[in-house]
Order: sequence, then C-alpha cells, then structure tokens
Amino acid sequence: MSERAILVIDEGTTSTRAMLFAPDGRCLGSEQRELAQHYPRPGWVEHDAEEIWSSSLACARAMAEKAGGADRIAAIGITNQRETIVFWSKRTGKALAPAIVWQDRRTAEMCARLKEAGHEALVQEKTGLLLDPYFSASKIAWTLEHWPEVREAGDDLLVGTVESWLIFKLTGGLHVSDATNASRTALMSIGSGGWDDELVQLWRVPRASLAEIVDCAGAFGETAAEMFGAAIPITGMAGDQQAASIGQCCLTPGDTKATYGTGAFILTNTGPELQHSRHRLLSTIAWQLGGERSYALEGSVFVAGSLIKWLRDDLKLLGSAAESEELARSVEDNGGVSIVPALSGLGAPHWEPAARASISGLSFSSGRAHIARAALEAMSHQTHDLKTAFASDGADWGVLKIDGGMVANEWLAQDLADVLELTVERPHFVETTALGAAMLAGVGCGLFGSLEEAAAMRGAMERFEPALDAERRDHRLAGWAEAVEAVLKTTRS
Repeated sequence: MSERAILVIDEGTTSTRAMLFAPDGRCLGSEQRELAQHYPRPGWVEHDAEEIWSSSLACARAMAEKAGGADRIAAIGITNQRETIVFWSKRTGKALAPAIVWQDRRTAEMCARLKEAGHEALVQEKTGLLLDPYFSASKIAWTLEHWPEVREAGDDLLVGTVESWLIFKLTGGLHVSDATNASRTALMSIGSGGWDDELVQLWRVPRASLAEIVDCAGAFGETAAEMFGAAIPITGMAGDQQAASIGQCCLTPGDTKATYGTGAFILTNTGPELQHSRHRLLSTIAWQLGGERSYALEGSVFVAGSLIKWLRDDLKLLGSAAESEELARSVEDNGGVSIVPALSGLGAPHWEPAARASISGLSFSSGRAHIARAALEAMSHQTHDLKTAFASDGADWGVLKIDGGMVANEWLAQDLADVLELTVERPHFVETTALGAAMLAGVGCGLFGSLEEAAAMRGAMERFEPALDAERRDHRLAGWAEAVEAVLKTTRS
C-alpha cells in the first residue's frame, strides 16, 4: 500500500464495523460485528456500552493490521448512531449502566409533561428539535432519576453520545463531542454552538458530566499507543446521518440525501443560516469546521430496515432481507395491504411516540408477497410524507441521493423514484456514512484542504427515473393516508 489510508469506525445500531479507505475513495477493507439489541420492556431499547467498545476496537484493529500497521494509517474518522447515550466513570473508564438507544421510548410521558407545560417552543427555538423521546436529554434525565448507579456517581460521572464514548476509550481520557452529535441531545444551542444553561437546567443534567463540543474535522487527539501499537491521530467525527450527507456530497444548499438503514433519515442542506421548520421537521447542524456551522433540515423515520428485519427474524415471513425484493416483484400490487411501521412510534412529520404499527387490508387472497411489497412500499410512502413537509418549508427536492443497506434493493430504488416523481441517484458504493467520516478525517489531517476537495472520494452513481402513472401513484398514496390516519386516530382516542 503506497499511500497511507484512512481508518473509519462506523458504529451503528445493529452492527459495528471498521473500514479502510484510500485517499481516492477506494474501500480497501471492512470488518464487521453484530451488536446485540436488548429490549427489557416494551418500548425500551438498550445496548451494552462495553460491547460497543470491544467490538469497535476489534474491528479497528483488524483494519489496522490489514493496512500494515499503525504507521500506514494517516488518521481515524468516527461516525456513529446518534442520540444513543452512554454513562461511564471518569476514573475507571467503565460503563455505569446500559446505553439507552435512540429508538427507546421510555421517556414519552416525561416529554409529554414538558410539552403540556409549554416548554416545546423553547426547545425548538434553541435546538431545532422537538420534545420527543428520540433525543438524548430526556434519556439522561430519566436515568438520573431512576438508576442510582448513575445518579450517585457524582463528579465521577461522564455522559456522552457514542462518538464521545469511543474517543474517550481510544485516547484514554479525552471527553469531547462533535457539533453534529451534540446538536442531537436537546442540550445544545445550535445557533451559538455551545451547551445552553437554560436547557441544561430544564433537563437537570450535571454540566460537568458533558463533553467539550468540537468541530467535525481537526486534530482532536491521538489513540493511546497500546490500542494499535503506535498513536494514530483522530481527525474526523460526525453523527451517521450527517456523515452520510457529506459522503453524498450534499455540500450546497438544496442538496438532499436519504439513508435507509435501521431507520430512514433525510437531510437537506440549508447552508450557513439556521432555518426553523414550520412543519415539524428538525433543524440540525450539517457540519462544523473552523467554528463555522452549516445547517440542514431533517426528517426522521424511526423504522425502515428494522421492519424487514422484524418480518424476517420475528414473524419468519422472509428467509432473508434480499427475498423482500423477489417477493415484491412477484405480485402486481400490494393486494390492498398497507403497513404503517410504527414499531417505535411515528417520527416526522407526525411525532407520535405512542403510535403502534398496523398491517391492514388483509384478506384470504393476501400472501406473504403482498406483505413484503407493502413493507417496501411503506418506505416510499413515508418518504413522500417527508417530501411534502420539506416542500412546505420551502426546501423541496430536485434530486434525491439515496444510500444505506436497504437501497441495494433495485425494486425499492425504482419505487422511490416512482412515488416521489423525481430522479433518484444511488452511488455504486452505498456505504456513504463511512465515506463521509473518511472525508472529514482527510480534511482534519490535511490530506484535503476542504470538503469540496474531499468530494473527489465519491465514486460513480446510477440514476432511477419515475415511470409510474399518476392514477396508480395517487391510488397508493390515498391508501397510505387512510392507513396512517387510522393509526393516529387509534393512538389519540
């Protein structure tokens, strides 16, 4: 290997992996480990923080060995599942409790109380977010109230999102959080770029437990020598959806990407000015470089690929995730079946944490192919709802750049183009989350002078053009709207 590589740790919801990139964007290797999901009660989702760490380190060491050793790696980039929160001891570096995952809904009642008390306007104005269990602050507040091992840690307590946990472990004590992850906690004022005293007080979070907020690219620190045999600079960090947006080169206002992984997340670049949504989308930091922030509007769907996983693993309707495409193609339509995948509540634009999933329109003529097709169609239908909200906020999409594990499904990629009535672009290399982290690390270590220069790492793409007639599209969307309304009516009754 003539040039030094960039090592990326991509810590996701269902797996952890490390990937090795050449400066021209070629992926030189990948190592992955599954991450166990824990569901102690309905609506609760937890991870073992020590497993996150050990799996991440094992994968990274495998890639360092593949590169030829630590001296063959120019820098490390980190990207991670956002909003998931970790609690650990400053003194021992050990986790004090389970990590509470972004999908967790245990704080729904707490959020509802604060909303009824009139606090949502303050939260939205300062953070760009809404009062929902999705975000980290309510998870921290709940834990301090209910878990003595966290509450009684006192000055020894450190709290952070997953990138904070990993960088603390890798460096042996550095406690930082990049601006994109910090912006998802509901504790940061995204206009000023710092933790907000009023929000910290609202959630009763000990200020000393929080990390220092830093840029997404720069010389953050170095790994402890024993991690890889020699120190490696850590120079790039971003939450997974912001990293994917960078990896898709959404660097100009109006550029839009959609990632279909465990959930589905759509970001539209809105430039250096913070824009608040009037249609219950989120305002968030797209990246921060040199202390200057770029912003995005985001629509968050909580259940995407996890629906297919549920159909496969729990209902046993699929032999593999890939079989969903074969089954969808085997029938002419959904046979009247609709799936509203509110297995973790409904995200944008509804924000209904108590909603429960439904499969409706079943008859004796319904088969598993119709259910599989309805599951995939739900991805396009949820995306269409978000497109409507973005357009209402003056941020309509011209082209949608898609990525994530689900979009290897050719049928889904075409269905998105059909339902959205626009061109859909899919890169040949769909792991753009890791690529974006590599681009940031490349900027941070000086391989590139800017993200625009780093955009050379992005490879070739293919396009899908809409081909569905208007009558069939309208019929499908009407059926979807009826199914969603039935779920919302049941939830609110």
